[in-house]
Amino acid sequence: MKRLMIAFALTVLSGATFTAATQGLPVTKAPAGASAYIISPRDGATVPQSFTVRFGLKGMGVAPAGVEKAGTGHHHLLVDAKQLPAAGQPIPSDAHHIHFGGGQTQTTLKLAPGTHTLQLELGDAHHVPFDPPLVSKRITIHVK
Repeated sequence: MKRLMIAFALTVLSGATFTAATQGLPVTKAPAGASAYIISPRDGATVPQSFTVRFGLKGMGVAPAGVEKAGTGHHHLLVDAKQLPAAGQPIPSDAHHIHFGGGQTQTTLKLAPGTHTLQLELGDAHHVPFDPPLVSKRITIHVK
């Protein structure tokens, strides 16, 4: 009986944890007409292994992560990401999701030779995607 009670308690607690994790964080509404774009390199470009990516933003400002100021966000560069990060959850930080929480508007990347994709996504002060997501067009580059 004691084991049954413990199993029941663990089931209830794990269910509560799952529910909290799936609810997500508060989501910031994207300003109407705002857009993110990649200034360079251009779609289809051939680049050296080390190259600069310049970020563009229209209809909003850039602010470092943690700074809650209306109409601002910060960039995340998605490299070879197959899909966009989950809505309502912080954008992951890994080899496919590079954070620019300092408010940077460009970076130097070093990629292996081959074909790669790049895409920007703007995050709010807490790295959560805007609603609707502010993403650039996904571009393809060729690294020589």
